[in-house]
Amino acid sequence: MLTTPRKICLIEDDALMGESLTDRFELEGLAFDWHRTGAIALTALRQHDYALVISDIRLPDISGDALFEQLLAQQHSLPPFIFITGHGDLETAVRLLKKGAQDYITKPFDLDALIDKIQAMANPDAPSGPGELGQSPAMRQIEAMLNRLASSAASVLITGESGVGKERVAKALHHLTGSTCPFIAVNCGALTESLLEAELFGYEKGAFTGAARTKKGVFEQADGGTLFLDEIGDMPQAMQVKLLRALQERSIVRVGGETQIPVNIRLICATHQTLQERVASGDFREDLYYRINVVELRIPPLRERREDILPIARHLLAEIARLAGKPTPSLTHSAEHALLSYPWPGNIRELKNALERASLMSDGRSVSHDILFERPAPQLDSTQDVAGSLRDYLLECERDFIVRTLDKFQWQIQTCADSLGISRKNLWEKMRKLEIDREASPGKTETP
Repeated sequence: MLTTPRKICLIEDDALMGESLTDRFELEGLAFDWHRTGAIALTALRQHDYALVISDIRLPDISGDALFEQLLAQQHSLPPFIFITGHGDLETAVRLLKKGAQDYITKPFDLDALIDKIQAMANPDAPSGPGELGQSPAMRQIEAMLNRLASSAASVLITGESGVGKERVAKALHHLTGSTCPFIAVNCGALTESLLEAELFGYEKGAFTGAARTKKGVFEQADGGTLFLDEIGDMPQAMQVKLLRALQERSIVRVGGETQIPVNIRLICATHQTLQERVASGDFREDLYYRINVVELRIPPLRERREDILPIARHLLAEIARLAGKPTPSLTHSAEHALLSYPWPGNIRELKNALERASLMSDGRSVSHDILFERPAPQLDSTQDVAGSLRDYLLECERDFIVRTLDKFQWQIQTCADSLGISRKNLWEKMRKLEIDREASPGKTETP
């Protein structure tokens, strides 16, 4: 059953569709308000903090797009909007996406698909069913494995390059267990040996200088839940011995203490290193390796699962916008192409960093190719996806070409205009029309 801490706002005049949606919402355990006119919905949206809004574009008094634009002009942040549209309203729906709407669905639509969208938006931090970790065959296989592991207490080792999302997979497994107990994570490579011992097992008051009170370690904090030990391959050998003993005896002793404290945890470990090689070199204990590696899950790098790049990018953009209290910007076609063309050596961590930077530099409505990467951006080529309207595609190509030309001539407007074969005035008009802002390009200032 899907639950949300806040209500959904449904704006739908069609009685049959409204009843069908509300019946399904009730079946899913969703709280909602159903409004049949835009005027009533406007009042409700100003008075309530909704988790998300589902609105038909065609309403009896004002249109859904007019309602959205009115709210956008009056409020700094809005809940995510999903618009219901007919084929004749697709152009309006696409325009609303560029203004910050989250998504749209076309009549007739699949109710199950809509519920999946609602779940992802209303619970952005929780895994929400098939495809949540990725659309690629490799990630779907991992999701299937997680479902089998959820009913087992077996220790799991998650491997993969830095930044591939190992902690995300660990949280997904914890979520699937249905446990109400905590998920506790600690990075074993970020702490010295003495600090790591205190972090893992806790300490008694007076155990060392500065221990002014008794403190529980992460083993105790995670009791009944999941303990995630990240970068376990970096754990010092002396600590490996103490960890092995704790896992064998299912109990710990705090630093400075003598009492055995029983703990019941699900252990998930992760590393970017090849532990078999570290075992062979003597840097990692073989008995501990087999203790933590009952089941190994390898997360492929992002470059090996290109079909996951755009869904992850959109999810990250929505999360960045939500934390900033802003509408979610869309990705232009050329930006999508650039994302797919780049190899992402830093994986999801690098992707998130690029999107955070681009979100700060964007106009708030869309993220374009030229601000997605630090200069120089990946070049566009003939394989670029041309989905969407031809007009939008051509405008984006024109924008990218002008920006690259401006970069080539250090944003000297007259020189750039001469190179393009247009007047200085014409170039300025195109820059305004295409929303090309030199302030969004660090270090760029016009040279007359």
